Amino acid sequence: MTETSYTMQQLAGILNPVNFVPKPQSRVNQLLIDSRKVMDPEHALFFAVKAQRDGHEFIADAYAVGVRKFVISDPEWQNRFPEASFLIVPDVITALQQIAAAHRSVFKIPVIGITGSNGKTIVKEWLAQLLNADYKIVRSPKSFNSQIGVPLSVWQMNSGHTLGIFEAGISKTGEMAKLAGVMQPTIGILTNLGEAHAEGFSGKPEKLSEKLRLFDHTDLFIYSPDYTSNLPKKNLPGSTKFSWSFNQSADLQIIDMRQERAGTILDALYQGKTVSVYLPFKDRASLENGVICWSVLLALGYEPAIVKSKLSELVPVNMRLSLKNGINQCSIIDDSYSADTSSLAIALDFLKLQKQHTKKTVILSDLHETGRADAELYAEIAAMLSQKKISRLIGIGPHIKSVAELFNLETVFFDSTADFIAAFPQLHFSQETILVKGARKFGFEQISKLLTQKVHDTIMEIDLNAIAHNLRYYQTQLSPGVKLMAMVKAFSYGSGSFEIANLLQYHQVDYLTVAYADEGIALRKAGITLPIMVMSPEPSAFEAMLQYKLEPELYSFEILNAFIAFLPQEQKHYPVHLKVDTGMHRLGFEEPDLPVLLELLDATGKLRVISAFSHLAGSEDELHEEFTLGQIERFKAFATVLRNELGYDFIRHICNTSAITRYPDAQFEMVRLGIGMYGFDSGKSDTSDLQIVAKLKTTVTQVKRIAPGETVGYGRRGILPQGGQIATVKIGYADGYRRSFGNGIGMMLVNGKPARTIGTIAMDMCMLDVTGIDVHTDDEVIVFNDELTIAHLAAQIGTIPYEILTNISQRVKRIYFYE
Repeated sequence: MTETSYTMQQLAGILNPVNFVPKPQSRVNQLLIDSRKVMDPEHALFFAVKAQRDGHEFIADAYAVGVRKFVISDPEWQNRFPEASFLIVPDVITALQQIAAAHRSVFKIPVIGITGSNGKTIVKEWLAQLLNADYKIVRSPKSFNSQIGVPLSVWQMNSGHTLGIFEAGISKTGEMAKLAGVMQPTIGILTNLGEAHAEGFSGKPEKLSEKLRLFDHTDLFIYSPDYTSNLPKKNLPGSTKFSWSFNQSADLQIIDMRQERAGTILDALYQGKTVSVYLPFKDRASLENGVICWSVLLALGYEPAIVKSKLSELVPVNMRLSLKNGINQCSIIDDSYSADTSSLAIALDFLKLQKQHTKKTVILSDLHETGRADAELYAEIAAMLSQKKISRLIGIGPHIKSVAELFNLETVFFDSTADFIAAFPQLHFSQETILVKGARKFGFEQISKLLTQKVHDTIMEIDLNAIAHNLRYYQTQLSPGVKLMAMVKAFSYGSGSFEIANLLQYHQVDYLTVAYADEGIALRKAGITLPIMVMSPEPSAFEAMLQYKLEPELYSFEILNAFIAFLPQEQKHYPVHLKVDTGMHRLGFEEPDLPVLLELLDATGKLRVISAFSHLAGSEDELHEEFTLGQIERFKAFATVLRNELGYDFIRHICNTSAITRYPDAQFEMVRLGIGMYGFDSGKSDTSDLQIVAKLKTTVTQVKRIAPGETVGYGRRGILPQGGQIATVKIGYADGYRRSFGNGIGMMLVNGKPARTIGTIAMDMCMLDVTGIDVHTDDEVIVFNDELTIAHLAAQIGTIPYEILTNISQRVKRIYFYE
């Protein structure tokens, strides 16, 4: 067994599988759990993990792209692919962990293990910034800290590394011991121990005890007694301990904090002396994470003066890549927070997900601190770009330029970012998706700024991971074999067009639904190939619908006859969807219409009914349960007659978001998911299973002092009887912030503090009462997020979350985040 790759026989020796029939094949150097993320199929080992979806179902997909090595737990799959090798084990995730643990044991280097409730990823990234001059560091990509993420992170270790930094997160007892066996940390860090992820524990003592199991065999343990107060020091792990605190005696005890410029000066007692550092942050979470890093460096033996210099240069960590609109109809993926092969692989997967442009460009800097020779490193990157079918590479830096011959695609190279900027007018970016991926020292934010359209100060941030999470939640609520139709009408409830549809297509939903044909046409032009149903198919759009293979909802004899008449005589079996009215009384055929409907369908061979569906009027409310059950029975009866008379089968669907969980017996062959994807389900009393997707934020334009009795805004409706302070912010009714929020009805968060509206909402701006709040021009203002939610805003003006979301105007720029 070598330190970089393994034969299947070697892996079998680690796993002791239930069964293994070896085939003569190449070595393994990629561990894979997602068939869509294959980089090197010849050397990949696919783990059929049973999680929210059964990984065995995707063996065929991995096999189709060239993977021939698999770890499975269901033996019947081994006979379906005779050219493949299968390691059959009792539990696939355990096997993944065992392989990673064996790999970790090869390397005798220090490993920093980090756990806690909050701050793990920030501390990991900051330590990488602080230590990269002295170590060749391998670390968890993004926030890979789960039972699967940790082994995939540890697998990256190679002989060039001199330090590992990995984070571990758990959700219940019994998990941390497994991660400790994989990571085998020599240095342990406990970060903030708050309330996050507490559901799987009986209380804080059990949660702390479980997290500390990561450090059972560490040499050095770094912690705050503020978070270990129920344990005596002698019971804490680590042969050596180093403590820090803002509140009590510790090895590093913070005694004073003073805000200065854009940051904070902290004074502390250390080894009987007062030491000071400047951290370029003001918020409490960043200061605490900075103190943890301060403690780590001191515990590792760095001189206080050197630590002070290093900490002053910390920069914020952007945890997520972002998707923005670019110049000349380009899409820009900005992912400049780190540059290593693991994060590059993640970014390339996201780039591949984008279908709106056929041309895909990568702007990539030199990758530093990888511990690998240039020829080896960039040969791997060249293979990654080829596998992901990248159209063009723009390389920046002397190292990537020196190995230009490795890249078999259109290339341009520059020695520096400045050289790229000088040549920018001649590079001709147009109608392409561009990934900007650079090490921090290259200052790629300058490149992103050149490529990105100017953004209005009012921005809606869309968390694509949250949409994927919510989608997976509802998929787990479906009975086996039930399909899922995702509603992307009305600009995906105000959240986007192809940006959302690309994600849904990537996560293999079965159908998309739009309101009008032009929405579906836009998706087709953006590369979406999923079946698309059009809810309001206007006759004027019939020709375009045929051209772009869009499927109409037929809800009346008028629209049915018009579509039949439009179709050419030679047309056979065009897919259509029949709308049935079972009580909504909006659109649809009713039971008395069946004889004529069947006669028309029987008389034409032009159509084929792909689905019949109905719309529930009150599925979210127990008050309407009897009515809802009646709708379901009427729909079932209608569909039964229709099936019998047509003589062929079709998909039935009636469940909307709320009905998916409230009426599981009515899921039939397909369900329709709408607002649930965005984190709202009025049929669920507890929505903790869902994540909030959208954040709307703006900025302060000006701050004014108002004298007692002076008025504010149009109509002089705003007044501060005692005087005070107001902030004008850059959002108004033209952005979708309705006039009904005015005069104290609405509320926003200014620097985390609630501030009521004052006066009338204007077209492009409004005013907030910020009396008593420390606020300045250009400060961020939250209109809604996961704390001040869309549901709260809807309640303020007596409406529903749908209306709040869909009212956000198109001039508000959307930025999409993905991790």
